[in-house]
Amino acid sequence: MATTAFKSSPVNTVGELPAEGTPAPAFTLTGSDLAPVTLESLAGRTIVLNIFPSMDTGVCAQSVRTFNKAAADLENTTVVAVSADLPFAAGRFCTAEGIDHVTTGSVFRSTFGEDYGVTLADGPMVGLLARAVIVIDPQGTVTYTEVVPEITTEPDYDSALAAVRG
Repeated sequence: MATTAFKSSPVNTVGELPAEGTPAPAFTLTGSDLAPVTLESLAGRTIVLNIFPSMDTGVCAQSVRTFNKAAADLENTTVVAVSADLPFAAGRFCTAEGIDHVTTGSVFRSTFGEDYGVTLADGPMVGLLARAVIVIDPQGTVTYTEVVPEITTEPDYDSALAAVRG
C-alpha cells in the first residue's frame, strides 16, 4: 500500500499506483452527464488523471483549475478530474468555475480507487481517494505517477506536465 498523510498523520491507501512503464488498468468512471468515461474511450490520447478526495476542498478545486488552464495548451490530451464527488456536483463546480478543458469522472459506482490503489484505507477520509496524478500515454502506458506526501498540498504540476509533453 502507498502512504500519504492527512494533516501530518500517516494515511494508507488500499494498494499501489500502477508502475510507470506498465499498461494502465482499464477503468470506467461516470461523467457529469452520467455517460461512462473509460480508458478505452480515451484511447489514442494522452490522459492526465488528476485524482483527489473532493472538489469541495480548496486544494482539490485549485488542482482542477490549474490542470484546466494547462490543458488549454496541450494537444491530444484529456485531463480527467477523478473523485468520489457525485457527477452532478462535479458538473456544477465546472460550470460555476468556467472549467472547460477538464472531463470529470466520479468513482461513485466504480472500482477505480481499488484498481489504481488510491482509495484511502484509513484516517478521517477513509473511503475517499488520495491526491495523486497519473499520466497515461496514447498507447495506454503509464508514464508518470505521483501520490502527494500530504493530502492537503497540491501535486507537482510541473513534473506531471513534463511527462505529458514528453
